[in-house]
Amino acid sequence: MSRIKAAITIMMIIGLAFAQSAPPPKVAPADAKNHVGEVTTVCGKVVDNKTSKYGIGGHGKPVTFDLDQPDPNPVFYFVTFGAQSDGPAEAIAAYQGKHVCVTGKIATASSGPYIMAADRTQIKVDAAEK
Repeated sequence: MSRIKAAITIMMIIGLAFAQSAPPPKVAPADAKNHVGEVTTVCGKVVDNKTSKYGIGGHGKPVTFDLDQPDPNPVFYFVTFGAQSDGPAEAIAAYQGKHVCVTGKIATASSGPYIMAADRTQIKVDAAEK
């Protein structure tokens, strides 16, 4: 009986090691529409932003960032919030015009595919890309 428990424990540890070591796949902004419902990393250049006129309790005003292609035909966007003390201006300064990678579950709306990045650790600025 103890050999079976040991074997099961080893298989679980190996399974967890493989599950945690694989990062989400990278997807181009234009291809994000083909990955709705999947956890991915989408990388592209922030070309436009919009700030909601209404805030969300505990977060502030959401800011939408278009990657690679601006309105009226965005191919992908992500939504995040500025720092509580500085509001949306801080988030805009952090990402506008920069190449970023956003990791999360891709959802879709009438305006296209997006990732809700309420936790800003989901967003990485890629200094090497321009």
